[in-house]
Amino acid sequence: MKSASLALAIALALPFAATYAAGPMGEGRSESSTMTGINAAGEWVGEIKDEDGRRRAILMSHGRHIELGTLGGSDSTANAVNNQGVVTGGALTAGNAWHAFRYDEALGMRDLGTLGGTSSVGTALNQSGHIVGYADTADGNYHAFVDTGITMLDLGTFGGKNSYATAINGDGYVVGAAQLPNGYRRAFLYKPGSGMIELPTLGGRVSVATGVNDHGVVVGASEMPDRSWHAFMYEHGRMIDLGAMIAQGSSFANGINNHGDIVGTVRIKDHDAPHTFIYKNGQMQVRSGYESLYLTRDITEDGTVIGSSYTGHVLKSNSLDSARPDHGLKPVDWLTLGFLAIIAAVAAFKVRDRIRKGFDFGIKMLSLA
Repeated sequence: MKSASLALAIALALPFAATYAAGPMGEGRSESSTMTGINAAGEWVGEIKDEDGRRRAILMSHGRHIELGTLGGSDSTANAVNNQGVVTGGALTAGNAWHAFRYDEALGMRDLGTLGGTSSVGTALNQSGHIVGYADTADGNYHAFVDTGITMLDLGTFGGKNSYATAINGDGYVVGAAQLPNGYRRAFLYKPGSGMIELPTLGGRVSVATGVNDHGVVVGASEMPDRSWHAFMYEHGRMIDLGAMIAQGSSFANGINNHGDIVGTVRIKDHDAPHTFIYKNGQMQVRSGYESLYLTRDITEDGTVIGSSYTGHVLKSNSLDSARPDHGLKPVDWLTLGFLAIIAAVAAFKVRDRIRKGFDFGIKMLSLA
């Protein structure tokens, strides 16, 4: 009881974030929600999960709560929305297989199919409506794809079995991760007409790219020689270690906007609740308390950071303003975070299944295969 009271006192002492427009998705009190994408019009998408584990893809559009439905099955999830209101994600078919979809209000949900296998998922799309993700092949592996609305293009691998795509920019540059012949996954950058390029690591065995802006700047995470993970930025052929600016724990970059602002997650300890980091104007912030998200997904052009907060029982979609002051890197705040980490460990452990999806390097991104 004393620990809980002390945790509450510390939390209340930390700066309290204002309420932003992008937030709830119309879920019930006992349901969880995760915001995964937002467009320039302020429409956002994600999913609501009920107490039985059923997932429903949601579009929040100008005050309207729109359930996108399924492809004949019970569940669906939305991963991205562009400025035209086109949504992609995954939905169960009547045969109980996940298929990538394209949704718009005029035509509803349409099945994108697969690469010859049983399943697929759409992870991102650009303003032209080109969708990327990963899909099963006829031999039972899964490959990154680009769907242009006419055909689904298999991006292949680096000689291994599997690959997946996580983001696409306005020029059709695609990023993700692909397996080498030895099974380790490496971040890739695909350019139309040039094929898939393997990006360097930060000294470790595996890496993944999770975002790319319209200037071709790539972000993601790489394993380090000591087996920790550091967020990275790749620009003009050069890898920049963003995790070195944080100095503690493992870090993972999840999104970048066209201003070069980068957001992601920091974990100080293996079972600690994650914290949001924001890299902006050459400065690194690590947010704490109510200035942080439990799951940090992306950053918009106006600097809104989206994801989900943890209530102590369930996840709730939420957003933050990246322009608020930095309260994360002072020594006293690291002590506070460390203390809160001890109290949060039990709660964090209970939602580790949600973390796998919420970190969302994709469903299979960080396994070493």
